[in-house]
Amino acid sequence: MRIILIGAPGSGKGTQAENIKQKYPIAHISTGDILRANVKAGTELGKNAKEYMESGKLVPDEVIIAMVKSRLQEPDCKDGFLLDGFPRTKTQAEALDLILKKLGILLDAVVQLDVDDETVIRRLTTRRVCKSCGEIYNVLFKPARIEGICDKCGGEVIQRNDDIESVIRNRLTVFHEQTAPLIDYYQSKDLLISVDAAGGKDVVLKLLEKMKDVGK
Repeated sequence: MRIILIGAPGSGKGTQAENIKQKYPIAHISTGDILRANVKAGTELGKNAKEYMESGKLVPDEVIIAMVKSRLQEPDCKDGFLLDGFPRTKTQAEALDLILKKLGILLDAVVQLDVDDETVIRRLTTRRVCKSCGEIYNVLFKPARIEGICDKCGGEVIQRNDDIESVIRNRLTVFHEQTAPLIDYYQSKDLLISVDAAGGKDVVLKLLEKMKDVGK
């Protein structure tokens, strides 16, 4: 099973990916995780990326693409993978196509988590995160037992700077500008499947199970 998961910030990609991983033994590939792993390991790609990250600049496509290419060749990807957050643009999608072609890999589907902007804003502006362990809370439906204190580790629970409404609206604008061509691109290849992000934390898992049944 080889899947790409795309969706706006706050659409629930991380939650969906975790549920899929529990059911299927496939690699969850997040570009953010790849960046952090390469930087921590001190690889040449990581050193290159670190220079951009420390100067506050976006990591160039060619660096991200090279990291994804390397990651896709690791042993845990043989049984399948879930790409989360990549590709973000049509240029990245075209580069990924070339990588997959060279590796002899075919995509099964590109799943779009469809959610309206106001829902995203409501979700993210009420999100809180533990500074110590990263545990995620929400003041509406999953608050910490003691306000500002993490249930798990006792660390400080905060609102991240990028969860402020003005920042979220800007991120959404950028997302829509980048993603519209990407959606058209995968639609033209008959790979895109759109699901309602409000359909529950296992909405993508249910879709994949149906796909497996059809493929039997």
